[in-house]
Amino acid sequence: MKNRIQELRKSRKVTQQELADALSVTRQTIISLENGKYNASLVLAHKTAQYFGLPIEELFIFDGEDENIDVIANLMNKSLLD
Repeated sequence: MKNRIQELRKSRKVTQQELADALSVTRQTIISLENGKYNASLVLAHKTAQYFGLPIEELFIFDGEDENIDVIANLMNKSLLD
């Protein structure tokens, strides 16, 4: 799954460490997210989207290759409705 984290972080002049601190994760987690080596949990995706003031679907780009895409989409929709 691709994301816009690095793009948004840089445009807002936020360091990886500052973002990690705000999201209560390690800098390594931010690096892995930005490099596409780690897919965020639903909770982390939600926290990140809130941090940037965007809907989850504007932050994370589902490329159709993720075998869990339907599960993730359903969880996202459910969390938005709750």
